[in-house]
Amino acid sequence: MPTRLDNKLSDLIHEIKEIKKEMIFQAISKASSGKNKIRRWKTLGKKLSSTWDKVSAVEEISQQREKTW
Repeated sequence: MPTRLDNKLSDLIHEIKEIKKEMIFQAISKASSGKNKIRRWKTLGKKLSSTWDKVSAVEEISQQREKTW
């Protein structure tokens, strides 16, 4: 028959497992949120690049940063 301490230990182990599950779920939601933001950013970059005169946004920015004297 389990003692009172055994029951408390079992309860603590259960709580720790539940906390670990919650941490994993939070990490997954943060990762998917980050992926969605990256996907939207890339889509916006493609949309912006297509409106410019055959110059991608990356090329335009790099040309602006180059120092020509």
